[in-house]
Amino acid sequence: MASFAQQFRGLKCPPLNDNKFSTSKKNQNHYPPSLPKKTSVISAAAVAIANAQTRERMRLKEMFEEAYERCRTDPMEGVAFTVEDFYAALDKYDFNSELGTKVKGTVFYTDANGALVDINAKSSAYLSLREASIHSIKHVEEAGIVPGLREEFVIVGENEADDSLNVSLRSIQYDLAWERCRQLQAEDVVVKGKIVGANKGGVVAMVEGLRGFVPFSQISMLIRRLSRGLVNLFQKSTAEELLEKELPLKFVEVDEEQSRLVLSNRKAMADSQAQLGIGSVVIGTVQSLKPYGAFIDIGGINGLLHVSQISHDRVSDIATVLQPGDTLKVMILSHDRERGRVSLSTKKLEPTPGDMIRNPKLVFEKAEEMAQTFRQRIAQAEAMARADILRFQPESGLTLSSEGILGPLTSDLPADGLDLSDIPPAED
Repeated sequence: MASFAQQFRGLKCPPLNDNKFSTSKKNQNHYPPSLPKKTSVISAAAVAIANAQTRERMRLKEMFEEAYERCRTDPMEGVAFTVEDFYAALDKYDFNSELGTKVKGTVFYTDANGALVDINAKSSAYLSLREASIHSIKHVEEAGIVPGLREEFVIVGENEADDSLNVSLRSIQYDLAWERCRQLQAEDVVVKGKIVGANKGGVVAMVEGLRGFVPFSQISMLIRRLSRGLVNLFQKSTAEELLEKELPLKFVEVDEEQSRLVLSNRKAMADSQAQLGIGSVVIGTVQSLKPYGAFIDIGGINGLLHVSQISHDRVSDIATVLQPGDTLKVMILSHDRERGRVSLSTKKLEPTPGDMIRNPKLVFEKAEEMAQTFRQRIAQAEAMARADILRFQPESGLTLSSEGILGPLTSDLPADGLDLSDIPPAED
């Protein structure tokens, strides 16, 4: 059997062994005769690829030269916006990260420690629990901070580790609270303040989220205390007893630069008491005793409880009935605002004569009920006085209804009646 070596290029080699597993070492490194043909095909393909790359480079070079020439001669050709639009876009996305800068942001994550806020910066901002509200909270959701909330924040710090920013709502609310207090002071209104602390000089009250100081000299001495449903009389309130209670307050000093917020309970009480009319019942504290009566503090106003107005029974010694610091309810008999004088009475509040001496606690409990009875008696007395006027002036053409209201007898007079002050006095 002729070998493959004898068929190609006249090579003389020993014949191959018939064993198909036997091979020659030379034959293992021998290339088939078709190799030169394949090599030429590969070379042609490489040349074609090189030519294609060259053409692409030329095309890109022409595009670059054309773009360069266009930018040099007419840079705005084909541009859909102006230079002003471009600078406006830069301003829109130019982020200012200076401390104190206010930015708009959207909350996208919250947990027990704070919240993450998207403020259109390269990284999200962090809102800590302490900076989430001017009030003390345990979770940001208590302040209404939930994912999706868009709000204005102020930058208060930066984290050097990841260049992220710290933002705050508390700082903004703090400024708004001071502005609100200045407005309330200018309007001279009464506000409610919760007592949260105390010291030797006074108590600390929370007003509009700020801590204000109320000196003891500006606290009305009397606060009604309830114990087992009964009112404990004649007991002054202490600072500890005021904790967690709300008091009516007025602003005395509002100074944001010095962080001074001074409040007064006496001024607030005086303002509210000034609105009360004759026959009103108020709570007061005995300030001092005189031979002719007792001076009572009714929320910043000193009124006189004359000895004759303490009880229906005769009071020979005021000290046996009242002592400085005692708490009691009194009725306003008269109020001279020009002279600043207020006349008071407990006598009109006695369910039975002498109760103020024998059972002052009953007088305290029944004060509003007895005051209502007193006012009804006054109204009846006024009605009788009007009836007397009609009897002496029949020519007035008026009649008195069962409710004590004067009305017309003829259709020529107003349907709602006439004011007695318009009726001329009777002539002799």
